[in-house]
Amino acid sequence: MSEAVTTDAAPTVDTPWPVGLLSAKIRGYIERLGTAWVEGEITQWGVSGGNVYGKLKDLNEDATVSFTVWSSVKSRLSADFKQGDRVIALVKPNYWVKGGTLTMQVFELRHVGLGDLLERLERLRTQLAGEGLFDTSRKKPLPFLPHCIGLVTGKDSDAEKDVIRNAQLRWPAVEFRLAYAAVQGDRAVGEVTAAIQRLDADPEVDVIIVARGGGDFQNLLAFSDETLVRAAAACTTPLVSAIGHEADRPLLDDVADLRASTPTDAAKRVVPDVSDELNRVQQARARLGSRLTGLISHEVDRIGQLRTRPVLAGADWIIDSRSEDLTRYVARGVELTGRLLERAGSQVSELRGALRALSPQGTLDRGYAIAQRADGQVLRSPEQAPDGTAFLLHLADGRLNATSVGSTAGDAAGPTSAAAASDPSRSK
Repeated sequence: MSEAVTTDAAPTVDTPWPVGLLSAKIRGYIERLGTAWVEGEITQWGVSGGNVYGKLKDLNEDATVSFTVWSSVKSRLSADFKQGDRVIALVKPNYWVKGGTLTMQVFELRHVGLGDLLERLERLRTQLAGEGLFDTSRKKPLPFLPHCIGLVTGKDSDAEKDVIRNAQLRWPAVEFRLAYAAVQGDRAVGEVTAAIQRLDADPEVDVIIVARGGGDFQNLLAFSDETLVRAAAACTTPLVSAIGHEADRPLLDDVADLRASTPTDAAKRVVPDVSDELNRVQQARARLGSRLTGLISHEVDRIGQLRTRPVLAGADWIIDSRSEDLTRYVARGVELTGRLLERAGSQVSELRGALRALSPQGTLDRGYAIAQRADGQVLRSPEQAPDGTAFLLHLADGRLNATSVGSTAGDAAGPTSAAAASDPSRSK
C-alpha cells in the first residue's frame, strides 16, 4: 500500500487510487467539457458575500444542478433574477476537490420566453423610476368627495359595472363620465391613452379611474406601454389604476396617483361611504356637544366658587377696612400740615426780624436821620449843603425842613443839627 501508484495504472484492490488522485481525475474530465448553454428554472437563489448560490432545475425531467454566480459576473447582469424565473445560462462545470462537490459556474444569465419580456419591462421600469415618474412626491391627492368621475374601461365590461355599482352604493349622487377603450390587444395602447387625455382635458372630471378585470400577463401588457405610462404621468387630474388583480403589477400602477387592487377597490377608495360619513358627523356632533356641556359645567362651577368667596359675598368689609385707613391718613395729614405751617411761621418770623434789622426804618429807630436835598439827593458830607441850603431831614417818626448854617469841619452835629435848632417846624 505504501508503494507509489502511477496515474496511468488502473486501480485494483491491491493498488487503489488515493482520494486525491480520483478527485484530480474527475476534475480533469469535467474541465474538458468546457462551457455550455443550458435552460432551466431557478429553484433556489441566495446571495452571500456578493456571490449568488442557487439551483437550476430541468423544465421537464427531475434533474437539478447547483450553480454559482460570482460577484464580478453578477454586477454585469442586465436584470434581476429570483426563484421561479425561467432562464438560459452559459455555464462551465466546476468540481471542488476539497469538498467533493460539483457546481456550475455561471458566466452569463438571461431570461427566456416570457422572461425576455419581463426583462424589457424591468429595464423600462428602472428607466422611468430614474426619471422620477414613480416618486411619491409627485403623486396628487384624491378629492374627498368627487362630483364627477372619469372612467376608462372596456364597454359593458365587468370592471365598468363593478366601479359604477360600488360607487353609487356608497354615494348615490356621484356622476360618471365614461370613456370606452380597448383594454387588450393592438388598439389598447392608443385608445386608453386617448381616453385618459380626453378626460384630463374635461374640467368637470375630478378624478380618473383606469379599470380592467383580471387577465394573464400578456393581456395586461398594454398598461405597461411606455407611451401610455408617460401619458398617465403627464395627467393633471388625479389618476387611479385598477388593472387586474392584487398580484398583477403593470407599470401604470407605479405612475398612477393611487393603485387599487381591483376595480371594486378603486370605487371604495375614491368615493366615500355616505353612511360612514353620516356616522362620523353624528359622532362629531356628540363629541362637540359633550365637550361644550363639560366646558359650561366647569365655568358654572367656577362662578359658584367665586361667589362664595368672602370678597364677593359682601362688600362692607372693604368700606370698613378702607375707612380706618382713610381716618389714619387724614390724622397723619393734619399732623404733617401743622408741622409744616409751624415751621413756615418760624421761618417768616426769622425773615421778618432780619428784614427789620436791615431796613432803613430800623436805622432811624435807633436815632439816626437822613438828610435829603430838595432835588432828592441824599447828603453824605457838609460840602453838599453850603450855608442856606434847604433840605429835608427824615427821622424815625417824621420829617423836618431844615436849612444849613455855617459849621466847622469837625462839628459832629453838622449843618443838620444847626438847621434843626433854628427851624423847629415838623411835618408828619
